[in-house]
Amino acid sequence: MRLVLLGPPGAGKGTQAVQIVEKYEVVHISTGDILREAVKQKTDLGRVAEACMSKGELVPDEVVIGIVAQRLQNPDCRNGFLLDGFPRTVNQAEALDKVLDEHKMHLNAVINLEIDEEEVVERLSSRRVCSKCAAIYTAGGVQVADVCGVCGGGVVTRSDDEPDAIRRRLQVFKSQTEPLVKYYSDKGILKPIKATGSVQEVFSRIVRALS
Repeated sequence: MRLVLLGPPGAGKGTQAVQIVEKYEVVHISTGDILREAVKQKTDLGRVAEACMSKGELVPDEVVIGIVAQRLQNPDCRNGFLLDGFPRTVNQAEALDKVLDEHKMHLNAVINLEIDEEEVVERLSSRRVCSKCAAIYTAGGVQVADVCGVCGGGVVTRSDDEPDAIRRRLQVFKSQTEPLVKYYSDKGILKPIKATGSVQEVFSRIVRALS
């Protein structure tokens, strides 16, 4: 099973990715993780990526695509993979198609988690994060103090989890991904999934769509 996972911030991609990977026994490929690994391993592409990131610049598409292409050649991808955080644009999607074609592979499905903007704002603005270990706490959870129950660090609201910042992030996401959603819809492999309800309810919708 070769899958792509799409969805706005706060849609629950990380939570669903864990369950998808476990059920279908595929490898989870996060763009952020493999970029950091390439930098750590000091590969040629990793050095280019590091130079861009150290200047606060976006890593060019060709570098990201090259690192993803290298990752897809690893033996653990033979049984399938879940791409998370890539592609983000139609140009990246087209480049991914070329990489897969070269290795005689194709995507089985693109899961698109759909959620109302105001619900995302409510979810993320109620989230608090430990400034030391990054443990996440949400409204209604067991953590109500300003001290992390995991490491004792201070629990804060991140600046990018303020309502206005969240709405700006969502607008950027929408402008980038609407063409991408159409691209995969035209290919007939897009699976729109309502991302509201319990974690298990959302996951059950994904399983039904993939079956």
